[in-house]
Amino acid sequence: MSLHTPPYPQAHDLLKGKNVIVTAAAGTGIGFATAKRCVEEGARVLISDIHERRLAEAVERLEADTGFRAPSVLCNVTQEDDVQRLFATAQQEFGTIDVVMNNAGLGGTANLEDMTDDQWNIVIDVTLNGTMRCTRAAIRTMRETGGGAIVNNASVIGWRAQKGQSHYAAAKAGVMALTRCAALEAAEHNIRINAVAPSLAMHPFLEKVTTRELLEELKKREAFGRAAEVWEVANVMIFLASDYSSYMTGEVLSVSSQHP
Repeated sequence: MSLHTPPYPQAHDLLKGKNVIVTAAAGTGIGFATAKRCVEEGARVLISDIHERRLAEAVERLEADTGFRAPSVLCNVTQEDDVQRLFATAQQEFGTIDVVMNNAGLGGTANLEDMTDDQWNIVIDVTLNGTMRCTRAAIRTMRETGGGAIVNNASVIGWRAQKGQSHYAAAKAGVMALTRCAALEAAEHNIRINAVAPSLAMHPFLEKVTTRELLEELKKREAFGRAAEVWEVANVMIFLASDYSSYMTGEVLSVSSQHP
């Protein structure tokens, strides 16, 4: 069974007047979809990515789609200096930072017995350490301005086993644990920290790095018989960033129709 994708939802000003940073916003994945939904929901958005050309293209596409020309910053989340420059630029552009959407992550496929240290380390550094660096910077910034919301991108693979994914699963499980612990620490500063855990969100990059056979198998595991659209994940991130989730912190929401 495969059900049709629902219509793209109407905006409701859920982030009206908010200033937002979105990492890994180039390309056609969850990051860009999140940036677009933020603008549609009334926010001013600064986007960042490690890919200069794709980031510039994302700025143009976002303006074409929404009419908003977003400031942008090249940022490698494995480099603390880059993260510091990202937040400093956002403060210069907006004055305050109300929301940070952490999307940067890196995957790969290798059985552990064949995996090199470099393969392990780069996935951990981008996906887990990068999220840590941006979350840390966000807390330090937001505590001086009265609070804010941080939304991290985890994955259901942090809960569920899959062959060839030990590094990615470990990193995403780490993002979940980081989210829960940091949320307790940041609550006294009126900062909420939550995460989404998508199962399968379809975009062109995923199709390049995943076999057609595996994608079809994963789709069959979903109750709707299809992958999520990237904007369906972005919608949940918008909810967690908005005042509608004001009592939620330290939570990880599964954006999935898959059941064990």
